[in-house]
Amino acid sequence: MLGLPARVHTCLFDLDGVLTRTAKVHAAAWKAMFDAYLRERAARDGTAFVPFDAVDDYDAYVDGRPRADGVRTFLAARGIELPEGTPDDGPEQETVNGLGTRKNELVLRMIQERGVEAYEGSVAFVRAARAAGLRCAVVSSSANCRDVLAAAGIADLFEERVDGITAREQGLRGKPAPDTYLAAARALDAEPGGAAVFEDALAGVEAGRAGRFGLVVGVDRTGQADELRRHGADLVVSDLAELLQERP
Repeated sequence: MLGLPARVHTCLFDLDGVLTRTAKVHAAAWKAMFDAYLRERAARDGTAFVPFDAVDDYDAYVDGRPRADGVRTFLAARGIELPEGTPDDGPEQETVNGLGTRKNELVLRMIQERGVEAYEGSVAFVRAARAAGLRCAVVSSSANCRDVLAAAGIADLFEERVDGITAREQGLRGKPAPDTYLAAARALDAEPGGAAVFEDALAGVEAGRAGRFGLVVGVDRTGQADELRRHGADLVVSDLAELLQERP
C-alpha cells in the first residue's frame, strides 16, 4: 500500500531528480555553459569573472524552470540583459535562446556519454501506485523528457507526459507557475485536489502549492528539506520508497 492520503487518486511526477538521476547532469551542463559565457563576457568587458555556483545558483535560478526562463532568471540576477532571440537560435548566438541551446547541447552530450539511471525507490513507488489503481503522469520542463524516459527504461509507467515541448505548443507557463501540472491533471481527468505532486525543485513545489494540489511532496536529494517546506511542500522525503507503506 501507499503512504498517501486516501483523497489522492493521481500522481504527477517531476523527472530530473525525482525519477531519474539527471539533476546533477543538468547542474553540470548549466555550470559549464554559464561559466564559459561569463568568462568570455568578463574578458570582453574587462570585469571580474564570477563563476556560476552549481548548487546555490542552480537551486535559486534554473532548477525546475524551462530552459529559457532559467537563462533569463540567472542573467537578471547578474544584471545582464540579452535579446530573447527565438527557439531556433544556434549556440553561437548571444541571446537567451542561444545560451539555452548551448546548455541543451551540453546536457545531451553528457547524457549520451553517461547514460540515464532511474531511482530504484521512485520506480518501485510508481509501480505500486499503478498497481493500486492510481493514474500517473510525468511533468517536466525539459524538452528532452521523452528521450530521458526511454533511456531510463521507464516510459511505459506513465499515461501522460507534459514537458517542455508540450508547454511551448500549448503556451503553458513554466514552473513556478502551476500550468504544466494543471495540464497533466486535466489530461488524466483529475481535479487538483485529488492529485499529488512530487518535486525536488524549489520552483516545482511552488508550482504544486500555486495549483492547490491535494498533496505536494518534496524529494530532498541535496539537503534542502527546510527550503522545500518553505516553498510549499506538505511533506519531504529523501526517497519515494519511504512512501511505500499503508495509506493513512
